[in-house]
Amino acid sequence: MTTTPARLLHHRAAGPASAPALLLGPSLGTSTAVWDGAAPELSAAHRIVRWDLPGHGGSPAGLIGPGAGVADLGALVLELADSLSLDRFSYAGVSLGGAVGLWLAVHHPERVDRLAVVCSSAHFGDPGPWRERAALVRAEGLGKVAESAAGRWFTPGFTEPRLLDDLLGTDPGAYAACCDALAECDLRPGLAAVRAPTLVIAGRDDPATPPAHAREIADGVPGAALTELPGASHLAPAERPGPVREALRAHFAPRERGSGTSVRREVLGDAHVDRAQAATTGFTAPFQDFISRYAWGEIWTDPTLSRRERSLITLTALVAHGHYGELAMHVRAAVRNGLSAREIGAALLQTGVYCGVPAANSAFAVAERVLAEMDEEGDGASPG
Repeated sequence: MTTTPARLLHHRAAGPASAPALLLGPSLGTSTAVWDGAAPELSAAHRIVRWDLPGHGGSPAGLIGPGAGVADLGALVLELADSLSLDRFSYAGVSLGGAVGLWLAVHHPERVDRLAVVCSSAHFGDPGPWRERAALVRAEGLGKVAESAAGRWFTPGFTEPRLLDDLLGTDPGAYAACCDALAECDLRPGLAAVRAPTLVIAGRDDPATPPAHAREIADGVPGAALTELPGASHLAPAERPGPVREALRAHFAPRERGSGTSVRREVLGDAHVDRAQAATTGFTAPFQDFISRYAWGEIWTDPTLSRRERSLITLTALVAHGHYGELAMHVRAAVRNGLSAREIGAALLQTGVYCGVPAANSAFAVAERVLAEMDEEGDGASPG
């Protein structure tokens, strides 16, 4: 948790301080928790900064007042970025948070590297209903709005109590001011000015910002890509976190680290890397970042040794230290790197001389099992 000065948006930061920055913006009535399903994995390769709307989560309500606009929220995000010394950043936002990202990309293109707009719109419809909701909340609080929130946010049968609790804990005046911002929002004239590579994500079952709104953004922003998620409503990052984070991970993949990630996938296979990334938490994210950058981005990409040679060295080192779980993974990797079953056996036989017969005995058992599994899968090594 990050301690935030009273005049700044509350935020939570995670991931390596030296990594590219990625800001995550929330939807009206939610908090940083809307990104709980995606942020930990994204923080393996990015400095993630999640922020709360004024009066939401931990942000002060006084940062916004009646008659506010999306520009006011965008200015608050820029103040937050400046306080963190982020001259340039990537950005993803849900609903109102997505509109803030569009405003930033239109009016401050020098600050936004890449953009993702999630379950959002460039124009949130007739301003009348938003003004009516703002008046209702100012007069009666958020009780009535909360009663219907699940139907707007999620598909039938799904709910996320934490987010509903966040809504009830939101400051009514700040919520109403955000409704004012949605009422006046019309970013359509500026879409053609967006230069940041843009991904638009829509929930196919979203009643608040239907897929047609996403298509309007994708058609208006030059070169934008569009992804529609089945079984997702308005808060897709909470309801369908897996597909959302995969789409964002691909879109925001740091280009300078792409070679390491690519080599890791080529050597270990997509299934292994996907499992490792899906299991990443805020605690393990720095280690995953280290592995991708250092082991795979610097050592395995060094052309001095071939991948076949690196596999032989790796097999020997793993046997020497008794890391048989890792050995199984790297027997598969050795096959992908072109080693035959006979060559793998010869390498393990060599380890028997220098690492000891018991170590080699265990290694042969592991390798034989893995090679048999690969034969059954139709992905086995040649006999050699």
